[in-house]
Amino acid sequence: MSLPQAAAPVSTPTAPSAALPKNACDAHVHMVAGDFPLWEGRVEDPAPGGLTDWLARFEVHLKTLGLTRAVIVHSILYGADNAVTKAAVAGLGTHRARGIGLVTDQATERDLDDLAEAGVVGVRLNYVHGGVLSWDGVKRIAPMLKDRKMHVQMLLHTHQHMVELAGDMAALPVPVVLDHIGWPDLALTTNDQGFQAMRRLLGEGHIAVKLSGLYRLCPAPYTQAAPFIEALVAANPDACLWGSDWPHLMLADAAQPDAGVLLNTFLDVVTSEAHRRAIFTDTPARFYGF
Repeated sequence: MSLPQAAAPVSTPTAPSAALPKNACDAHVHMVAGDFPLWEGRVEDPAPGGLTDWLARFEVHLKTLGLTRAVIVHSILYGADNAVTKAAVAGLGTHRARGIGLVTDQATERDLDDLAEAGVVGVRLNYVHGGVLSWDGVKRIAPMLKDRKMHVQMLLHTHQHMVELAGDMAALPVPVVLDHIGWPDLALTTNDQGFQAMRRLLGEGHIAVKLSGLYRLCPAPYTQAAPFIEALVAANPDACLWGSDWPHLMLADAAQPDAGVLLNTFLDVVTSEAHRRAIFTDTPARFYGF
């Protein structure tokens, strides 16, 4: 059965409205390439191109937006075979790139050592769509992650999952990073108890949150998400990260975004130079070991 093919991202994003701090990091991107085996359980195929092509596209993305560092989050399109992400980190160089991998509930110490040696600093759990790692699996491997100074990155819906998981999250021996401002239901406002539970954990330093994926939550120019960004930055600007989610895989009902417009939405909301420096440079450097 043939699968739908993802659209390519815009070739050159809109330029940012302000210069970013030195060593700014895009903390949430994916890498795809047709020269690596795809997972049979995937829901779409990536746009065409080999790794060399995709790295060249990504270099344009970085240069246009004024970014110099990146975190490559392994895509479920490749299942638990992290080869494409490890190759992307190597291609960009570990002086400016890190990876987040995918592992199964049965991950071993050797599996994690292999990832760590390749510049992978965490593993991802998708609590929305499922995948190859469960919350029970995360709790099992958390001590092994701690031994390697790795962390857990997680996709969830705050309004559906956060209250249930907050206690376990705070008790984990490793940091937890939540994607896409917790993927909330914006109609519930920032007063939703799940969003408030996430904000509390953020303020207490138990978790970090990526200010990413706004195009999955609301249409451009994404101003509906502004109060959520403001609330998170006010809670703890030193535990927030920014990511473009390039090249915008598995869009579902969302429109293909321009990463520069996403960035400018963020810059319109977060105007403090100190907060921008923390979010783009200082926190990624501390969290990912740049």
